[in-house]
Amino acid sequence: MRASRLLSIQMMLETRGPMSATALARALEVSVRTLHRDIDQLSAAGVPVYAERGRAGGFRLMDGWTTRLTGLTPSEAQAVFLSGLAGPAADLGLAAPMQGAQLKLLTALPAPWRAEAQKVQARFHLDPVDWYREADAVPHLAAVAQALWAERQLRLRYESWERNVERIVHPLGLVLKAGAWYLVASAGKEPRTYRVSNIHGAEVLDARVQRPRQFDLARHWAKSVARFETELYQGHAEILATPTGLKLLRYQNAAVARAVAAAPKPRRKDGRVALRVPVESMDQATAQLIRLAPEVEVTGPAPLYKALLARLRRVAALYGARR
Repeated sequence: MRASRLLSIQMMLETRGPMSATALARALEVSVRTLHRDIDQLSAAGVPVYAERGRAGGFRLMDGWTTRLTGLTPSEAQAVFLSGLAGPAADLGLAAPMQGAQLKLLTALPAPWRAEAQKVQARFHLDPVDWYREADAVPHLAAVAQALWAERQLRLRYESWERNVERIVHPLGLVLKAGAWYLVASAGKEPRTYRVSNIHGAEVLDARVQRPRQFDLARHWAKSVARFETELYQGHAEILATPTGLKLLRYQNAAVARAVAAAPKPRRKDGRVALRVPVESMDQATAQLIRLAPEVEVTGPAPLYKALLARLRRVAALYGARR
């Protein structure tokens, strides 16, 4: 375990450049004290790692020194093949390079390991698009990816919720979520998120991207999703749900599913469970919950109850008039 960790330190310093003790320890999931002992072990083994003091300092390798690795374990080879997802790679224009890289990897592996590596593609498949949906049309994804790889600014024509806008952005990363591509880019102080299917024009510029220091795409995306959910669900609905209603509620969204999972176990005499679920706007909650009747009954708050009752009356009047 320690030998693997020492090798990981070498490769991280080689690929990422200088890193602080805190950053290295966090990446390796060890304490800073353990990290310092590992650095001492590397130095004793002849690896030219040294510390630089100062605000921008940290541990680094001697310039020109590289780690020479000539083989992968069977599990590592399988992991490489699992990461080569055909759909996303094709969207980004990387299908042919990915196939070439996998062929080279197979050639470099010992013969007994090749079949094990190829099992991943034969037995695992990722379909990121949700049920009853089609993948978004993303004609400008290639231009966005080109700007991202080349670290060039991008002029976008974008359809937002309110209006169409044109702006110059600094691409920071691409995210594929539930079959939809999103561009994370900065146009001011804070990075913003743009749905790639809403981009109606993309021009790669010559100006270089100004990337924020210490920007971490995965960490930023996790915080962005959490903030979006917090801002989205401002209200709640008080409901009574049958066992079937609880199952239907779990398929609404993640926030409602969490509320169902946390619902009290004791049931009423009629077998229903009383709980509160988060909702967005009044119109959204009315349309969402009316579909679940009679397995889900809304008991409050009063404005939502009245909105549901008014819609039910309109529906009854509509079908009554047709008869």
